[in-house]
Amino acid sequence: MNDYFSNYQDEIIHTLILLVLLSIIRAIIVVTVKRIGKKSGTTEARAALIGRYATVALVLIAILIEAFILGAKTHDVTLVFSSVFAVIGVALFAIWSILSNVTSGVIMFFSFPYKVGDKIKIHDKDYPVEAIIEDIRAFQIHLREDNGDLVTYPNNLILQKAVTLMQKDALDDTSIL
Repeated sequence: MNDYFSNYQDEIIHTLILLVLLSIIRAIIVVTVKRIGKKSGTTEARAALIGRYATVALVLIAILIEAFILGAKTHDVTLVFSSVFAVIGVALFAIWSILSNVTSGVIMFFSFPYKVGDKIKIHDKDYPVEAIIEDIRAFQIHLREDNGDLVTYPNNLILQKAVTLMQKDALDDTSIL
């Protein structure tokens, strides 16, 4: 056992340094995302979701760096990652809609001007929607219409359509009628 540690002492130390650095970077990203989420008034669940996306990205980066720490050659790593990305590319092409909705969810987290509780109108010629935002999730946004119906609207479509924020005054006037 002592021989193992003495033979691989440098690799173990580099691995521990990598884990500490990536843990610190992850903590900074998670705290930053939560602060951005608080400022923009989004839910903690959405901030946690973005934090998970960052964690997955950091784990993939850690695997790549760890391969070099353990002595893998650039040619070998390139071959493995190109094969993996080819398979992932084919799979993502088959499910591009899901990827598009997840990407839109991340974009909406940072720049969507509407919050949970806002009443919006989506100007869609096929299915116009006027409803209150109930929840914003990774794949879709949940909207509650005045008649009580729940509408799930894909994130990628809401970024492609014109959306109007209904004024609070207009909301008060309609409640009197």
